[in-house]
Amino acid sequence: MPSHPVSPLGNKTRVLLTSVFGPYAQDDEFGSRTINPMELYQNQVTRVQGVFSLRMFHRSFGLMLMQANMDAPCTLLDFPTRDRFIEVLRENDYDLVGISSIMTNIGKVAEMCRLIRQHLPQATIVVGGHIANFGGIENCVDADHIVKGDGVRWFRRYLGQDENAPVRHPVTNSGHGTRILGLKLPDKPGSTAAMLIPSVGCPVGCNFCSTSAMFGGKGKSINFYETGDELFEVMCRLESELKVSSFFVMDENFLFHRKRALRLLELMEAQGKSWSLYVFSSAKVIRSYSMEQLIGLGISWVWMGLEGKDSQYAKLSRIDTRELVRELRDHGIAVLGSSIIGLEEHRPDNLDEVIDYAVSHGTDFHQFMLYTPIPGTPLHAEHLAKGTLLDDAEISIPDIHGQCMFNFRHAHIPAGQEQHYLLEAFQRDFRVNGPSLARLAETSLKGWQRYKDHKNPRIRARYKGDVSTIRTVYAAAVWAMRKWYQEEPAMAARLDGLLKGFYAEFGWITRAVAAVVGRYLLRKMKAEEARLAKGWSYEPQTFFEKNAQALALERRREQPVQKPVAPLGKVVPTNAGPC
Repeated sequence: MPSHPVSPLGNKTRVLLTSVFGPYAQDDEFGSRTINPMELYQNQVTRVQGVFSLRMFHRSFGLMLMQANMDAPCTLLDFPTRDRFIEVLRENDYDLVGISSIMTNIGKVAEMCRLIRQHLPQATIVVGGHIANFGGIENCVDADHIVKGDGVRWFRRYLGQDENAPVRHPVTNSGHGTRILGLKLPDKPGSTAAMLIPSVGCPVGCNFCSTSAMFGGKGKSINFYETGDELFEVMCRLESELKVSSFFVMDENFLFHRKRALRLLELMEAQGKSWSLYVFSSAKVIRSYSMEQLIGLGISWVWMGLEGKDSQYAKLSRIDTRELVRELRDHGIAVLGSSIIGLEEHRPDNLDEVIDYAVSHGTDFHQFMLYTPIPGTPLHAEHLAKGTLLDDAEISIPDIHGQCMFNFRHAHIPAGQEQHYLLEAFQRDFRVNGPSLARLAETSLKGWQRYKDHKNPRIRARYKGDVSTIRTVYAAAVWAMRKWYQEEPAMAARLDGLLKGFYAEFGWITRAVAAVVGRYLLRKMKAEEARLAKGWSYEPQTFFEKNAQALALERRREQPVQKPVAPLGKVVPTNAGPC
């Protein structure tokens, strides 16, 4: 087994970590695609909802975690343009450049490696992220090292640090640049949930899951924080530094680690923490908790795999997911359901039923993805063995992102028809269930009504903290949506009923605020509709951040050089060599 590479400079290695360059939401020669923007919701969840689509960006959290755990001077460049990336290379002498990417951006990674060789020929190039599982990646990009799995541990070993030291958690919000109804929301302290990363990988190990495959596969995961006590300490620090009371938990199946979750609940109760948690979880695991435990933990939002009707995944075995979604929403817990188009049993003659089943869940948000064998997953290995994967001449890697085309020959769905069914799923969910924002407002109202008078003061405090948004912002948004749909009787009636629910609960002040703010939102919505009609796209800002060691190095370089003072009558040479 080859030894792990080690930097001869140790913790003096000057490191640049970077995501791939933009712009992203456009078609270009490097693999960007208009259909594949750097926005999770617009890309995969609310993509057909127009002015109602939730628009926001998420940082490269893996890079941030690695930077937080380096003792070497490390700079993080997130969402650069190509020109900015070149500028950073030209103006700095980095010893190592690390690039993180998904597989669809392989063209960008190859170009970035070329640029590094051109401008920093002495630098070591490291490539990681999901792209590392791409077969033959070492022949596609000019990198010195391809890192699979845990980048924190890899870099600690490379820099000569203790690879088993406690993991330092980055301090950052979960999203930025949030925009909806044509209104960009302010990125002010406390307005956005903190990012919390307890674990990576998922022990459930679904056959299509690239994240599970990346960190060991079925039955395995990497826990950065093993206990509820460790996690509680991190959350208290995030609460203090970011002024937050909510956390987006970036963990594939957070509630699966039951002992850790229940210990966290004990500590929250003991310390009176009225936190909100937004989590990923499988249906079977959610059902293993009582509603009292979920509410006590502050579970406010769940991303849950529904996959498909009669799917054979164990995580859904004997679970009535429609009933589960109804129960969660009735208790004020918003649900983002995730369904797959193109499972083995899907055929043109049953896909209407498949889509109807997904839509009937009535989740607050719904993600639809094409069934895609990603390299490194058991599903990919299965198709490789069967010879059903499409070859390079039949596909374009930048188009294999789950929203465009299959990368295999489906047994029943003719090539080219998959995107038709995918779009129909999005559109039908939108037609039947309405804007996700209206659904979220409905769920939030239900939660307030059920728990505003709860016997536990900690739980009451959480809902009291949310109520100002519910009675003003959500009510105004529903007012504006009701006006928007005035020519569509069924949806207008539904929104009218929801709006009356807000009025009945909160009275004349909410009625007045909804009308005033709602008119303003309606104007913003019409302006946004016109902007979108012209082809407007949304791009993230660039971040350029240095850790403490990099800042210290920069300060030392900026200090003026002190020339030696010569005794009177003597000359001090400024050059060691001859003139």
